[in-house]
Amino acid sequence: MNLPERGPSQVRIGIAIEIPEPFGPALQEARAAFGDPFAGDIPPHITLLGPTVVDESALDEVYAHLERVTTQAAPFRVILRGSGTFRPVSPVVFVIVAQGIAECEELEGAVRSGVLDQELRFNYHPHVTVAHEVDDEALDLAFEEMAGFEAAFDVTGIYLYEHGDDGVWRPARRFELSGLSDG
Repeated sequence: MNLPERGPSQVRIGIAIEIPEPFGPALQEARAAFGDPFAGDIPPHITLLGPTVVDESALDEVYAHLERVTTQAAPFRVILRGSGTFRPVSPVVFVIVAQGIAECEELEGAVRSGVLDQELRFNYHPHVTVAHEVDDEALDLAFEEMAGFEAAFDVTGIYLYEHGDDGVWRPARRFELSGLSDG
């Protein structure tokens, strides 16, 4: 996993949409079954902001930024369906976000602004990783087995995750989506 270096007065964070029960645990079990070494460290999620290092003294500013973002964003429906891959560019198999793409893209753009403004290594593509850092055979198996996966849930909030010294990503704070929908 590509993680930015962290200094002594810094915290490594990520912003994501949590995949709720029963789907999250099922995806985590699938990821473990495919041999992904990060299955126990990374809860199933849709990334809005990848691993980012911020000074601990800037966390209140980050929280205020995320509050502003989420008061402008309305809850929305996500449907996950089928499998995809980033191969040959990156050895990743994922579950496809079939509905809620535009809302994820809008949230990602709003989150990745202000105090959290940064360049992306790749164009943003909402997805849920189910296999990474595994051999081609395991990637093929993940692609085949997840082809029939389907889940639907409402997104009512986003999470700021913190990356612990033990390598585990944990939800540290939830931000409710409280904006009004266009419909």
